[in-house]
Amino acid sequence: MKNRENEPQGQAGEKRLRGLFGKFFEKFDVLEEQKLARVLRGCIFTAFFLLEALVFVQTFSAPSGEGFWTKFLLFTIAAGVFDVVEAVNMFLVKNGRAKAACYVVDILALATMIAASGNSYLCVLYMLVLTECYLWAKRTRTAVLIFALSLPLYVVVNWFALTIFFGRTVSYTYAITNSLGAIVLLVAHFLIFNFAVSFYRQYVRLSRALKELDESQSELKKANADLATAAATMERQRIAKEIHDTAGHSITTVIMQTEAAKLVIDEDPSEAKKRLIAANLQAKHALEELRESVHLLSGREEGVPLKAALERIVQDSTDGTFVTIRSEIEDFEVDAERYRFLCNTLKEGISNGLRHGKATAFWLEVKRTDGGIEFLLSDNGIGGKTEELKKGFGLSSMAQHAERLGGKAEFSAETDEGFEIHITLPFGGKENG
Repeated sequence: MKNRENEPQGQAGEKRLRGLFGKFFEKFDVLEEQKLARVLRGCIFTAFFLLEALVFVQTFSAPSGEGFWTKFLLFTIAAGVFDVVEAVNMFLVKNGRAKAACYVVDILALATMIAASGNSYLCVLYMLVLTECYLWAKRTRTAVLIFALSLPLYVVVNWFALTIFFGRTVSYTYAITNSLGAIVLLVAHFLIFNFAVSFYRQYVRLSRALKELDESQSELKKANADLATAAATMERQRIAKEIHDTAGHSITTVIMQTEAAKLVIDEDPSEAKKRLIAANLQAKHALEELRESVHLLSGREEGVPLKAALERIVQDSTDGTFVTIRSEIEDFEVDAERYRFLCNTLKEGISNGLRHGKATAFWLEVKRTDGGIEFLLSDNGIGGKTEELKKGFGLSSMAQHAERLGGKAEFSAETDEGFEIHITLPFGGKENG
């Protein structure tokens, strides 16, 4: 309250004025040409009345001179006709020919007013009529044609006023000289007004283009956001499927191994122990797969190099078990999908070797070659014949995944000679350093 009381009156008045103008301009969008044209026509029509009233007061405020009442009557009738026709033309007529007819009547009425009064202010009235014509003309060529016709027409009107109503015998040269000041005004009016109109229309086009560009950018951002959301959803679905396929499969295997151990624990404790160790190992792998999937879903990466990740799987598989795994792993980097595939392949290969092949030892080799990446895992299990090899869920998924990455997976087996997984992949990462 104190700040308002201490505020200078000038600043308070300025704020009120800005508020009034702000409310006024909020009602009219300057980018809507038709709405702005209606406002300008309203202002022009108001100016008609004011100029006619000014000319009337100056010319006919006191009766004087010969033919005063005749000129008074002619001016009054011409002004009335002019106002009615101009109102109809501005606010009702839309057809081009009808507008042209209205302009002819307006010019005749205006000529009569000029001739009856001889007042120089009517030149401004003539310019206002041309302003409305220029607003109606959408093309510059049409505006130029109207302007070219308006100059000689004004000279003829001036000659008509001097000759008929003022009883002078004047030449066309004198009429042109007498109209020279008005002609200069008409030329300046044409150039300034049409430059302003051209500038405004260009501004409107640019504003609309910028608005469309902003809308396009907004749509593009929305599309990118939708695409990112869709990509994230697809990645989550992929991870969910991976959890279902790998971890679910591993947990099912654990259950089967423990059930089998229960059946033979009394008759063959050594076999039951092997099955429990294999189940324990499979459970560890399942837990690790679940943990990795949760990290991916939460957007966190562990950042463990491929060599370290593979060595950790080897260590987890051998600690506290009868399993021996010798390995030779080169240190290089790969993308996230190849990283997960190679780790899951090692887990699946060890589990299959223990569960189906009764293996006790494995050889792992992972290296970078000129052609890409080579992965080799072999065991000393019971093996079998390659041509009789049946691809279960794990091996089928492994082969399909390798193909999706642009590589291939080959499986071979020999009776009592073990089982071998050989995978080649195109390189999808970069070398260390």
